[in-house]
Amino acid sequence: LVGTALCIVLALPSSSDDPIHLGIGFPRHPTRSGHPKGMGTPGKMEPTPPSPSPSVAGSNEPTHDTASAASSNYGGIDPEVEENLYILPYVSDEGLRSDATDRRKIIGSSQDDYYPLPADFSAAASAETHSLSPDTSCRLLSLPSELIDAILAYLPPCDLAIVSETCRSLQAHATSDVHWYQRVQANVPGTKLETPYPCRTYRELYAAHDPRWFLPKYKIWFCDRDLMGKMIVVRYDQRRGCIEGYQLLAVSNRTTYQHWPADNSVIIHAFEPRVKLHLDKPVLQFHANSLEDNDSTGILGNRFLPEIPMVIDDRSDAMFSNFLMARPLDPAIATSRMEAPFPYGNVWPPPAIPARHRVAGVASGLDGDDLAPGDLPTRRAEASDQAFRIRQWMEMAGGPTPGLFLGAGPVGLIQAIQANMGMVGGRGVPGVHIGEEVVTYSTLDPVVYTPTPLKPWRGIWVGDYSGHGCEFLLINQPDEEEVSDEELGLIRGVDESEDEWAKRRTDARVHRGRLEAIKLTGDPNVPRGEYTFVADDLGEAGFVGLAQEPPFQGTRVVKSKGHVAGTGFLDDKYIESQLMLISHDRLAQYWVGFGHISFFERVNIEEFMSP
Repeated sequence: LVGTALCIVLALPSSSDDPIHLGIGFPRHPTRSGHPKGMGTPGKMEPTPPSPSPSVAGSNEPTHDTASAASSNYGGIDPEVEENLYILPYVSDEGLRSDATDRRKIIGSSQDDYYPLPADFSAAASAETHSLSPDTSCRLLSLPSELIDAILAYLPPCDLAIVSETCRSLQAHATSDVHWYQRVQANVPGTKLETPYPCRTYRELYAAHDPRWFLPKYKIWFCDRDLMGKMIVVRYDQRRGCIEGYQLLAVSNRTTYQHWPADNSVIIHAFEPRVKLHLDKPVLQFHANSLEDNDSTGILGNRFLPEIPMVIDDRSDAMFSNFLMARPLDPAIATSRMEAPFPYGNVWPPPAIPARHRVAGVASGLDGDDLAPGDLPTRRAEASDQAFRIRQWMEMAGGPTPGLFLGAGPVGLIQAIQANMGMVGGRGVPGVHIGEEVVTYSTLDPVVYTPTPLKPWRGIWVGDYSGHGCEFLLINQPDEEEVSDEELGLIRGVDESEDEWAKRRTDARVHRGRLEAIKLTGDPNVPRGEYTFVADDLGEAGFVGLAQEPPFQGTRVVKSKGHVAGTGFLDDKYIESQLMLISHDRLAQYWVGFGHISFFERVNIEEFMSP
C-alpha cells in the first residue's frame, strides 16, 4: 500500500524542476535563496513616476528600461526571468494592501435584488417552535381565493410549507403547483421550466433539491484551491432533474504577435479567447431521485444535513466528493482575520472581492479538521447561500489501516492515508482516503458584475496571461456619490444640441471613478482573489490621452497599476501600466516595463446556463 502511495506521489509533476514561463509573473529560479517561505514584504521606496505612452496625442517618446534581455514576445524587461522582478520600477500600492479598510468590501443589505441572511440569523436559528395566537379563527380564509393566492405568492418556500400544515383549506392553496413552479423558476435563471421530471409536481421537485437551490440561482462560483483556484458555472438540467456544476475553461485561438506602430519596441499579443464548460467532468451534481430517501414528508420533513455525499455520473477515476454547507463568519471576526497578510486568515472570499458575508476557508491541502465547530451550520437558518465547501479525496478500496504518510503533491501536501470505515462518498465500502482536502467556493453577487449605463465595464472577463494561459477576472466599478454638472466642470455650449449635451454629460459620468480587475482564477505568481490591475480614476485625474495609431486609434487611455510577483506570490509589487478602454466588451493593458500589450474580453455567462 505504501509502495502504491509512493508511486502516486512520485508521478505528480514537480513545479521546481519544470519552471513555468509566465506572461506577467515570474517562474521559480532553482538557485534562488535568502527569501522567506511566506509572502515577502517589499521595502518602501519612492514610487517611480509614470512614463508617457507613445500611443497618445502630445506624449513624449517612451523611456523604457530595456537593460535586461527580453524574449521575442516582449519589447521591454523580460518577465520570464525571475531576477527581473527586483529591477522593475514600481508605483505606489496605497490602498491595495490587506490593511486597507476599503479592501474589506461588504455589499450593503439595501440592495433589493437579493434576500440576505437575517442579521440575527444565529438567534433565529435557536427558535425551534412557532408561537400560536390564542384566537383559533383564521381571518385569511374569509378572503377571496385569488387574494389568498396573491398573499401566499410573497412567502418564502419554508413559510409556504408551514402554511400548508395549518388547515385543509390553506393546504389546498399552499400545495398548489402554481406557487411551487414560481419557487423553482426563481432559482433557475436561463431555463424556462416545462416539466418537474422526474418528480410528479414542482413541490416535490423543490423538496428534492432543498436547500441547495441557491447553487443554480447565483450561477457563478469560484474557489480557493491552491493559488490557481477554479471557476464553475452551476445550472439546472430539467431533462434529468439535476443540479450540476462544471468548470469554466478558456483557451486562446491565436498566439500571434505584432509590433505596435506607435512604438516598434512594444509587442501586441493577439487574443481571441474561446470559453467553454468542461462537460466531461462535473464538479458537483445532485439528482432529484437520489434525494428521495431524505424527503419523505416534504420540505419540513427534510433533516438538515451540513454534509452529504455527491453521486456523480460516470465517475471512474476513484475520486469522491461530499458537499458541505458553510456558515457565515461574524463580520468582526472576518475583518480581524483579513488584517493578516495573504492568505488573509483563510477567509473566503478574500478582501478584494465585494461580498455580503464571508466564510472560513481551509488552507490548501488540508482536510476539514482545520475547520472550527462554529464554521459549520447546525440548522438551516445558520447556513450561507453565498458559499459552500466540497470535501474530495481519492479512494483505494480495502487494505489495512496505514500509519500517517506525508508527501508532496500539487495541493502542497497529501496529509494522510487513512482507513475510513464511516462515510465513504455514499458507496458504503470501507476504503483508504488519499489526498483528502476541503475546497471552499463563493459566489459573486449580481450587483457586482451586472453592467449599468454608468458602470459599463462591470462583469466577468477573461484575460491573456501569456505563458499562464487564460484567466478569469471580475471587473468591479465601485459606486460613487452623484455629482452635478458644475462639479464635473460641464457647461452646455450655445450651439450644442440636446443629444450632444446629453451624450457629453453621460460620457463625463461613465469615465469617472475607479476600475478594479480582480482575479477569479490565478496562477503561481499572482493568485486568485488578488488585483491584477487597477485604474484609480477613469476621469481627468487618470487621463493619459486618446490613442492616435491603429489598432487602438481613438481609444481612451488611462493610468493603471499592474500587479506582479515572484513564484508563490513572493515580493509582490505594483508596476506602471496603462489601460486602454477599447469598448465595453474589450480592454487592453499596456505593461510599460515589459513592453507588451495584452487583451481582456467580456464573458457572457448566460451562454452557459442552458444545457
